[in-house]
Amino acid sequence: MKVEPYLMFEGRCEEALDFYRRALGAQVKLLMRYKDNPDPAGAPGCADGSGGGPTPEMVMHAEFSVGQTTLMASDGMGSGKAKFEGISLALSPASVADAERLFHALADGGQVQMPLAKTFFSQAFGMVADRFGVPWMVVGPE
Repeated sequence: MKVEPYLMFEGRCEEALDFYRRALGAQVKLLMRYKDNPDPAGAPGCADGSGGGPTPEMVMHAEFSVGQTTLMASDGMGSGKAKFEGISLALSPASVADAERLFHALADGGQVQMPLAKTFFSQAFGMVADRFGVPWMVVGPE
């Protein structure tokens, strides 16, 4: 069994996937839009284009990888109110240089919560919420 994070971007999923491609080298493995759902429009989990939820062009489901980790993502119901509370995604780069590069890439347009610095447990540790509000911890080598 695996546990894989599923991130709901509430209307900004495609933008987030593009950002993670550039910032983290993410690779999108699968992308399905609401219009790709074979169920009739208006059925549960489908977009009907009426403005009361996701539009047909929004991302219904995506799978992407960062390093050896698979993450899943969606536009959800497109409310525009994505909240990522009570969790953090942790990156474990192999070098301090990689930690610095990844931290600064995630911080672009985001909010640094704890600057990247040497700690008693890591040569480079920092916390940042990216431009989508997703909290990240960068934990460099010991």
